[in-house]
Amino acid sequence: MDLFDSARTGASGVPETLGNAPLAVRMRPRSLDEVVGQSHLLADGSPLRRLIGDDAPATSVILWGPPGTGKTTLAYLVAGNRRFVELSAVTAGVKDVRAVVDDSKRRIATGERETVLFVDEIHRFTKSQQDALLPAVENRWVTLIGATTENPSFSVVGPLLSRSLLLTLQPLGGGDIAALLARAVDDARGLGGSVDLEEEARDHIVRVAGADARKALTLLESVAQAADGGTVTAALTEATMDAALVAYDKSGDQHYDVISAFIKSVRGSDVDAALHYLARMVVAGEDPRFIARRLVILASEDIGLADPQGLVIAQAAADAVSFIGMPEGRIVLAEATAYLASAPKSNRAYVAIDKAIADVRAGRAGVVPGHLRDAHYAGAKDLGHGKGYEYSHDAPHGVAAQEYLPETLEGARYYEPTEHGYERTLSERLRMIRGMLGRES
Repeated sequence: MDLFDSARTGASGVPETLGNAPLAVRMRPRSLDEVVGQSHLLADGSPLRRLIGDDAPATSVILWGPPGTGKTTLAYLVAGNRRFVELSAVTAGVKDVRAVVDDSKRRIATGERETVLFVDEIHRFTKSQQDALLPAVENRWVTLIGATTENPSFSVVGPLLSRSLLLTLQPLGGGDIAALLARAVDDARGLGGSVDLEEEARDHIVRVAGADARKALTLLESVAQAADGGTVTAALTEATMDAALVAYDKSGDQHYDVISAFIKSVRGSDVDAALHYLARMVVAGEDPRFIARRLVILASEDIGLADPQGLVIAQAAADAVSFIGMPEGRIVLAEATAYLASAPKSNRAYVAIDKAIADVRAGRAGVVPGHLRDAHYAGAKDLGHGKGYEYSHDAPHGVAAQEYLPETLEGARYYEPTEHGYERTLSERLRMIRGMLGRES
């Protein structure tokens, strides 16, 4: 159990740190104004801001977000000048929880400060351990702040979640990490201007750290020690971190060349080449959401109905990457990439819609057949709308033989499936359906 009680910094709640503490600890924000990213939580009047201050309500909170996004910092800030007790769910058990609660009840009875119990990685608590917290939270014997990298809907018991305010932290962007590094170089709590940080070296640290602020500051501290009061160069950073600098300009040729090679490798069914180019983008710090979006497009354009599951996989990957961020998002992207590269390919749905659009743009739209027109509004039937329409579900095999295309497009064929994957099944079915509709080729 870690107690932070006497070594406090007043209302900010952040513990005092010694000069030999790690850089990431020394640079921990002392107020919400120093917190980077999380703009959705920091707006004036937001629930988070209402939790901070001497008159703030004693509300239990669950902080959910990727590593290094500021969950522990926010816990300190919310705690303010109240007594702060920290437990790690990795090592603590029910006995530790009950000891904190009993001590807090005793302190409340003697008029002492209320206790904020911070449980890091609360998702690692078993159901029984979480249930042990319920009476204390419900009766406000402690104010709980739980931090988790897992979805609380699945990892925190419902009764505890319903009694807490859920705050979701987003992955930090490259600009956020760069701003933290610049502050750490100049701030007296950090390096105090003792080194110069070259832009290329800074960008390399940002790429290697991903969205993890703690990791970025730890890397900066390491390369600053190697610089020994000089300049942190790209070469020094590469040597110190044992991670190669990747030639990759996210706004230049490398960006377009690598993503092009990536897409063409997936389209060409070369899973190994596709994973290579994916790795280059991940190491270079490419926006994972950009990669995921391109996979969604590719799943429709190049795989299509040869494997309808491809789009499901790609969309799930896009959602998951936005949900969990990096570095774990690389696993999701790799899974989607391997699946799509291995899937049968067809661009016939893509070709079909472009052919249909070309006809419409060429003026071959035609008049909607009368029996297909909307007949639900007053007077529509007097105009002949819906007359003669056959309800497909009443027809044999659920296919009503009637004309669906405008007269000017009678017999038009847009979608022609391949014999690849699931489209082979579709091809046989369409031959049957088109025969029933009188559209044999």
